[in-house]
Amino acid sequence: MATGTGDGITGAYSGDLGTQIALATFLAIGWYNAIELCVLVFVAFNSYRGLYFWSLLLSAVAGVVPYSIGFLLKFFELMDSIWLSLVLLSAGWWVMVTGQSFVLYSRLHLVLREQKTLRRVLYLIIADVFLLHLPTTILTFGSNSSKKDSFVPAYNIMEKIQMTGFCLQEFIISTLYIWETVKMLKLSPEKGNRRIMYQLISINLIFILMDIGLLAAAYANLYVYETTLKATVYSVKLKLEFAVLGKLIHLVNSHTWSPDFTTGPNGFPDFVDPNRITADYTHAPRHVRARKQQWSQSDDGMDGAAMVERPDRRPSNYTGGLSETGGSWSTGTQTDPITPNTTSMLGDFSRPLSRVKSTRSDYPESEWPP
Repeated sequence: MATGTGDGITGAYSGDLGTQIALATFLAIGWYNAIELCVLVFVAFNSYRGLYFWSLLLSAVAGVVPYSIGFLLKFFELMDSIWLSLVLLSAGWWVMVTGQSFVLYSRLHLVLREQKTLRRVLYLIIADVFLLHLPTTILTFGSNSSKKDSFVPAYNIMEKIQMTGFCLQEFIISTLYIWETVKMLKLSPEKGNRRIMYQLISINLIFILMDIGLLAAAYANLYVYETTLKATVYSVKLKLEFAVLGKLIHLVNSHTWSPDFTTGPNGFPDFVDPNRITADYTHAPRHVRARKQQWSQSDDGMDGAAMVERPDRRPSNYTGGLSETGGSWSTGTQTDPITPNTTSMLGDFSRPLSRVKSTRSDYPESEWPP
């Protein structure tokens, strides 16, 4: 267990040059990913608001960046005073770890609709701030003070506890994503949506593997590797979340995974019997197109349209009425062209609509009513 001076816990790291290069590389990768993500966020988002936007932005800018700078100053002793580096790495660690959990939580409601479970996840994230962040930060400052010998043993224990607690927190959130996405896969027939779901499952599995790697480094007492590699891991997590979680909006808006109903091979919902459909509702009736010029749309901003009826231009021997069932013409008796009787308004419902003979076809086209 690393407890002596020069191990990185109580001050600067004084190990070999190869390890120092590796540590600087991990911190530089995390810093680069965070800056790149910051640029992508401002380019991709149309409006700068919402939990997803702010948690993603703050985790990168106010999380990974100061965390990396703090450990760079501390391990390589780039400043005479160590307290500024402790403030930067501690504040960045708070925002980076909890912010990344809030990024996952901000999109969890798109796949999980149980409000009770969502509230429990939120309470878990908030509780871990006080149970894990706060005591670890106190022990971090104490381990670098003049009474470091009293704090270092407790810090070594608390470091493993907080790593285990945050890993379990992210395991729970990632498992909920995987579980709900698998259920959505069974309901979605669209190939494009299934691809997004597979990507969502994949990144959550990658998150679990990354957390296991960090947890293994903590229990192996590789403190300097665990802390610097954490910057790289969390920056990669944020970029993966940005790449995939944003696509969930398109997936939810498509409603193809909705359990309410599914569309059959004939193009109708599964509760519709196509054999009982007797009219073509996919095309407008012919007489509607023929009478198109009688619809006048207002150009002065008023809503709606007005249809001008000209009964005086109907054929003298016209006996048909306009049925209210899809606008089809049916045979019937009409003595007054202005006030049709009940029979002409309702049409002939004794035969299917497809078998009703249009009365207009009995007249030359020149005598059709406009």
